[in-house]
Amino acid sequence: MHTRTLGQGLEVSAVGLGCMGMSHGYGPSTGSRDDMIRVLRSALDEGVTFFDTAEVYGPYVNEELVGEALQPVRDQVVIATKFGWDLRGGSRGASPGLDSRPAHVRRVAEECLARLRTETIDLFYQHRVDPDVPIEEVAGTVGELIAEGKVRHFGLSEASPDTIRRAHAVQPVTALQSEYSLWTRDPEPEILPTLAELGIGFVPFSPLGRGFLTGTVDAGEAFADGDIRATIPRFSQENLAANRALVDHVRELAETKGATAGQVALAWLLAQRPWIVPIPGTRRTTRIRENAAATAVALSADELADLGALADRIGVHGDRYNEVHLGLVGR
Repeated sequence: MHTRTLGQGLEVSAVGLGCMGMSHGYGPSTGSRDDMIRVLRSALDEGVTFFDTAEVYGPYVNEELVGEALQPVRDQVVIATKFGWDLRGGSRGASPGLDSRPAHVRRVAEECLARLRTETIDLFYQHRVDPDVPIEEVAGTVGELIAEGKVRHFGLSEASPDTIRRAHAVQPVTALQSEYSLWTRDPEPEILPTLAELGIGFVPFSPLGRGFLTGTVDAGEAFADGDIRATIPRFSQENLAANRALVDHVRELAETKGATAGQVALAWLLAQRPWIVPIPGTRRTTRIRENAAATAVALSADELADLGALADRIGVHGDRYNEVHLGLVGR
């Protein structure tokens, strides 16, 4: 596994690990907590040094899991977590459910440090932009935490170019985390050029389309209780069937290369910019090994162009979020 550098000199493995699904978002885990700890520790054996979690995953239990698993190897890994939700039942103005007020950010930072069993958070993202709190205040607060040694780097998630610029002017932003994959191309027109101009890294979540781009999600599949995909229009049975042509094309190319569809999807992402670091999630070491090996999959210029044109040529059916969640992105 080679490494890549996000903004402000943060060096991480070229492919990270999104830890959310181990305890949140995809239904009950079939493995025990000890199983997930073993999976997390095995990631380092595959060269993965970049681990992503958040207080809202669970809530709290995913950070506790990551903290316990990585405490023995803390000096070898980079841990990212996120703030910005009101998880105590409050409701505030235009942003019910969100809270990035300075006092709240500080409290969350202390609680995250305890759950992660660490003295410093390597990368602290604002999970969603809070329209009730000027981004300058948020950036300034994280800047203070950096000065105090409690945080190393500042990140944003699903933010607009204007918000990124305003935050970066106060406290340099190391990374933006947003959804990006072969079937979610929203960041390309404005976000990627903004990040390139400002020297900010990009961390795509759901780089495998929440599992769809691996070719393992069937149109007739019934999602378990607690699986976020049951709420996403793109994963309705009708839309899954319509989107099948896209993943079939990826699988056909993968077969010619002795690779998997997921590896080709990750290789395409890695080829877009040298400062892109995808964070596919999984509950299995075999998938971590497969995803890590995507760094060795070579795609020609013609193959990259063909894959890049897929979404326009074949079309993508269904929104990537339901209406409520779409209202929280791009602010």
